[in-house]
Amino acid sequence: MEEKKKSKIMMEIPYETLFVVLAFTLIVIFSVVITPVTMQNDTFYTIKIGEHISNYGVDMKEPFSWHEGLIYTYPHWLYDLISYFIYASFGWKGIYITTCLLSCILGISLFLVLRKSIKNDIISFAITIGAMYVLKPYIAARAQLVTFILFIWTIFFIEKFIQTGKWRYAVALIIIPIVIANVHAAVFPFYFVLFLPYIGEYIIANIADMILYKKVQMFFWKKRIVQLEKNKKQGKKIKEEKLQKLQEKVNQETEILSRVKIKRGMAQKDPYKIQIVNDKNVKFLILIMIICLFTGLLTPIGDTPYTYLYKTMMGNTTQNINEHLPLTLVENTNAMCIIIIFLAVLTFTKVKIRLRDLFFIGGLCYLMLASRRQLTMFVIIGAIVLARLVMQLFKEYKMDINKFNKEILKPIPIICILVLMIFISYKIAKPKINNKYISKSSYPVEACDYILENIDIGKARFYNEYNYGSYMLFRGIPVFIDSRADVYDPKFNGLEDDIFMDFIETSSIGKYYEDIFEKYDITHIITYKDSKMNMLMKKSESKKYKQLYEDKNFTVYERLSEEIE
Repeated sequence: MEEKKKSKIMMEIPYETLFVVLAFTLIVIFSVVITPVTMQNDTFYTIKIGEHISNYGVDMKEPFSWHEGLIYTYPHWLYDLISYFIYASFGWKGIYITTCLLSCILGISLFLVLRKSIKNDIISFAITIGAMYVLKPYIAARAQLVTFILFIWTIFFIEKFIQTGKWRYAVALIIIPIVIANVHAAVFPFYFVLFLPYIGEYIIANIADMILYKKVQMFFWKKRIVQLEKNKKQGKKIKEEKLQKLQEKVNQETEILSRVKIKRGMAQKDPYKIQIVNDKNVKFLILIMIICLFTGLLTPIGDTPYTYLYKTMMGNTTQNINEHLPLTLVENTNAMCIIIIFLAVLTFTKVKIRLRDLFFIGGLCYLMLASRRQLTMFVIIGAIVLARLVMQLFKEYKMDINKFNKEILKPIPIICILVLMIFISYKIAKPKINNKYISKSSYPVEACDYILENIDIGKARFYNEYNYGSYMLFRGIPVFIDSRADVYDPKFNGLEDDIFMDFIETSSIGKYYEDIFEKYDITHIITYKDSKMNMLMKKSESKKYKQLYEDKNFTVYERLSEEIE
């Protein structure tokens, strides 16, 4: 009897509900699979900074480099602090599980926002999986993972506020930038970029509703009529014919403007390509944005949310760090495919696009091409726009979306989707099965063990390289440089020496390494075994460098005060 009841209940559950459950499950599995096991270099300094904040608070000092006079602005202090508490309680496994959870929340958030936006589970699921696949290289234990989630919900709250005018969405929009200012201050200005397409469409819609010169002309006519009527009341002589003619002109132009407005309204119901809608609640959205501008002050890091991005753009780091460099489409197939999809849909179909969405795609595409890290925002916001365009395709070509859903929700297509997702997830997960939390080929794990056991780090001034400096400071070894590029940029620290560029030029052999060692009074060097500098040092006949340690990946030298004869 119990088995019959269970089977009956299963029969009563609609396929739509079962698909949503399956979609959630597959998104969670896929989000976990694309999360890397091996930690990224930024994660190491994140934990160490969190420990420092736990002990000393946000003191705006740089405690991990042996350089004097450096300043650190703690742009993601809250994320650092939380990461440290997780690491202190659960170790690297805790950091990995937290990253998996954030990845799952990102995937589910995108699915939910798409689902609420277009009211179609199947298309929402397909676009979510595609977007998460493209975002795979950016899933890491970094503060950006939190802001990805917040930006998705920002779009949702903006659009719900515009549609309904309910102030609970406005409250959410005010809370989000407060969180961003404390979790990832570097992207605080970008939050306001998300408002601009809505405001831009609103301004253009209002301009489109006006014939400006006619309005100005009518303004002066009405003003003249008021003056004539005033003179008439005061007993002054006026020409009645003139007053009557002016009144007739005003009435005629009012009627013309009314007809033009109606005609434009009808045209916008079925435009050729671009829909311009005048959403009245956008004027309140502008007020919300102005309020949000002050939320960057609700943080212990001063004006960092307002100045960090500007200083970064003005400095040298963006020209030399890979993720800040312009994106080359030939080298990024995913980005090129996304752009081609948008161009194809907008060019070769009858699909119409909202002006705000066109602003989003155009603006984010420009930002992406200018800086490859903005691919993330192009994908996240682009996924929402693409979902709308796909639904427009069904509408424009009079395809039955319900029939499409029913065909997909049959057992065989569902099984095919399940098998395909399991296969893709397996192919992504297989190479990572034996990965460790810390890669010994990328980070000097054993070399740091040797340094801590054999060298007085209180007196040593190590020259190290950018990519593993964070691991060294995590181990408590003062560094020459690490992946907090802003710390070593004169735009932030105000020093005359450009430590960041000195490193760049030394590592690329643009400067003779001994000149830099002399400039900074270096006592020890740790370098990749296969680096250009290490190869030159080994070939050099100079006795100034004494090799202390070497393994498969790293070499440690002591720099002697004088060459050994």
